Amino acid sequence: MFNHHSSISDDLFVIADSFNLSLSYPTNQVPTRYSDNANNTNLVIDLMFLYCDSSELNMYSIYPEWCLMSDHTPLTITISIVKEYIATWKRSITKNSEEKDKFIKEVIIVFSKLDIPKILDISKLEKVVSDFANIVDHTWMKYSKLTNIMKHSKSWWNEEYNKDLVTYKASKSMESWKTFQKTVKSIKRAFFDIKI
Repeated sequence: MFNHHSSISDDLFVIADSFNLSLSYPTNQVPTRYSDNANNTNLVIDLMFLYCDSSELNMYSIYPEWCLMSDHTPLTITISIVKEYIATWKRSITKNSEEKDKFIKEVIIVFSKLDIPKILDISKLEKVVSDFANIVDHTWMKYSKLTNIMKHSKSWWNEEYNKDLVTYKASKSMESWKTFQKTVKSIKRAFFDIKI
């Protein structure tokens, strides 16, 4: 449809090629900029960077009728969104808990019993590493617990917070509410001080 292009376009193609970019073609080949001056021609100057060699992301559409007061026309592309699995639970061990101490203790014992002098080649090393990983995984499953991931899950939540919350829910007293609020404040402060 366009019979000619300027030498600047050639330079643009060279630059695009150096970044491994290629030209994407619209579903309708019309100008993307309409001049408000009768002496100037309409142009194709707008760019859309899309994934190269993708049949889904290679064709875009130009809408001259949507430009309204602008001299540039909108460009659109439809991007399909594939279904994604989002985990709603995870396994975890509570920080500073008895389970955490037991987990670490068992892993250290297993590690100390590794027969390192017998590791003489790559296959034996791979077997030792694989066996160790399996034991650590089994130990993790033994001491960790399944927890739901919710939009209100807090990374600063710990056992002390949980204990005071349970106490407040059981008593519903103003005293336990104040204790709970004080715990929340100190835990949050300590957590975010480390982060900052």
